Amino acid sequence: MPRPILPVITAILRAPASFLATARLAYAGSAALTLVLACGGGEAGTAGTPAPSGAKTDAPKKKTARPAPSPAQLLDAAAKYFSPLPARSESASNPTTPEKIALGRQLYFDSRLSKGQDVSCNTCHLLDKFGVDSEPTSKGHKGQRGERNSPTVYNAATHFAQFWDGRAATVEDQAQMPITNPVEMAMTDAGYVLRTLKSIPGYVEAFAKTFPGEPEPINMVNIGKAIGSFERGLMTPAPFDEFLAGKMTALDGDALRGLELFIEFNCISCHTGPTVGGTMYQKLGSVKNYETKDEGRFKITKDEKDKYVFKVPGLRNVTKTAPYLHDGSATTLDDVLNIMATYQIPKGSLTDEERTYLKAFLTSLEGKIADPTYIAVPTLPPAGPETPKPDLN
Repeated sequence: MPRPILPVITAILRAPASFLATARLAYAGSAALTLVLACGGGEAGTAGTPAPSGAKTDAPKKKTARPAPSPAQLLDAAAKYFSPLPARSESASNPTTPEKIALGRQLYFDSRLSKGQDVSCNTCHLLDKFGVDSEPTSKGHKGQRGERNSPTVYNAATHFAQFWDGRAATVEDQAQMPITNPVEMAMTDAGYVLRTLKSIPGYVEAFAKTFPGEPEPINMVNIGKAIGSFERGLMTPAPFDEFLAGKMTALDGDALRGLELFIEFNCISCHTGPTVGGTMYQKLGSVKNYETKDEGRFKITKDEKDKYVFKVPGLRNVTKTAPYLHDGSATTLDDVLNIMATYQIPKGSLTDEERTYLKAFLTSLEGKIADPTYIAVPTLPPAGPETPKPDLN
């Protein structure tokens, strides 16, 4: 017997039975023995006896990927929190007509609704770029910037309120407000807006056709109804809708894992409904206080409980609508996921694997307009002799 083995054998023979019950001997090579301790006792070479040359040690096991959940079981869970997008977000108070949609599309793209005639709805909510301008905050009249990030207009008509602070109840209400906002489109007042539209013969004809029987069809409410009717068709169905409709193969394994994590991390406490958000107000920071100078909804209600409270954004097309948060301070999707983990979930952070899965699920929310012609730039009616010129003052 080789001499280096004798001390090991002697130690084993003198050891108590409890130790022997938790140890095993394994051959390593042709002449050496390695004592491998079970129950956390250590590895060869770590207990004062060097591992013999050529000895094999247990390599760390490779971490296995999170098992893919059962699509059917996950669908049952998801159906409690989400619903497929509608083809349109209809309004009982603003029934859809082809004329209303066509007029709304023209108004959406017409920069003559701005004082400088260089800002339209599409300037900040670009329909060929998922309804955003990719800026932290948007440029308005004379290059002025607003206080908050411009959210996507896609699917927004399904939200329970509009703007980050919810100051507009519907897209019809929202559409009117930027026109006379001094930082955005900066029209002096509603009267100036109406005089401008009435000076354009094509709009006089279109409003009369769209709102027949009204003595003064060109008014701010009807402007909102036309633009709102157009926006109510800006729905972007995605693979997630196919999954919610019962197509078990609509989401791949990583997206299924991400959806499972989304529910497991309780993201669904805020992000629910057809747009995976847009159903409530919330303060960012359920487990840790999030610092922001913007007082949010408090500016509207003056109620202390609304300080730093904002509408929860919808997550449809979120992979295409960076930057994020009310101030556009989160530059990338990874940034905003890390912020959410830090301030919203008890574990406080995400692993690389968890981020990968969550991003895969969020990618499944990326959709497109079923009919691309719906967002095609329309031909605008030409100005009349009395139409105001651009005013950059």
